[in-house]
Amino acid sequence: MLYDFLNWLQFDLGRTSEDGQSWSQALNSSKNLWPMFEGTHVLTLMFFAGTIWIIDLRMMGIAFRNTPFSKLNDRVLPITMAAFGMMVFTGLVTMFGRQPATFFYHDMWFRLKMIFLVIAVINIFWFHYMVQKSQAEWDASPNPPMNVKISGALSMSCWILIIIFGRFIAYDWYKCDKVERGSFLYAFQECDLLYRGLDLEAMEEEERLLQEQEDEDPLKGGAVNPFAAPAENPFGEPAPAPNDVFPDAPPPGPDGAADPAAPTPGQE
Repeated sequence: MLYDFLNWLQFDLGRTSEDGQSWSQALNSSKNLWPMFEGTHVLTLMFFAGTIWIIDLRMMGIAFRNTPFSKLNDRVLPITMAAFGMMVFTGLVTMFGRQPATFFYHDMWFRLKMIFLVIAVINIFWFHYMVQKSQAEWDASPNPPMNVKISGALSMSCWILIIIFGRFIAYDWYKCDKVERGSFLYAFQECDLLYRGLDLEAMEEEERLLQEQEDEDPLKGGAVNPFAAPAENPFGEPAPAPNDVFPDAPPPGPDGAADPAAPTPGQE
């Protein structure tokens, strides 16, 4: 169901004719608009991570130990929430404008990023509705209790992995066309949906034959062999000899040069 929805977003939403573009395709083909959203997403992500890590370090008792958690949280949290909102908005637009069904949905790094994003959100709710209830007891303590430290460490770890996996999306190391059919990665990325309706066995057989041809003769496939014999005349006739083109030309001498004793064309 999710794949069909993303497929509708990518190919149908906003398209007014059979030959027209959807809004997703128009955004993807824009020269400056989509890169602007992607760059803004990266900047707001780093801004959000920088501010949330200040809170996480305090929760783990590593930094800002002499500052009460409530005071630090009250000052940093509004900035964090503003950055988080902008990060989510630009991230959704970036995904919408970059082939959400065929590029993001089947990408291993994107799926890992979403998994840890869900874990980070669950951790936020766990902290605010469970751990933070006892904040008055450890607010000014330089060494918070273990459950607070675990929540801070989990938050920092998740956002580090989210950033790393998000940057790896740009690489095609584990795309569906590079992983083996039936493997774990092939199933994890749901590559069958990407190739739905295609004859994969025929495609693999064609690729195998092309690979065998390249192994037998690496110069096939458009490369020119400098040692190969000249191509035959496509009209089936031999190429004309120099004396056939210029019948009056003097015969060559013994060393290949023109015979000086022979008369030149036009001489009696």
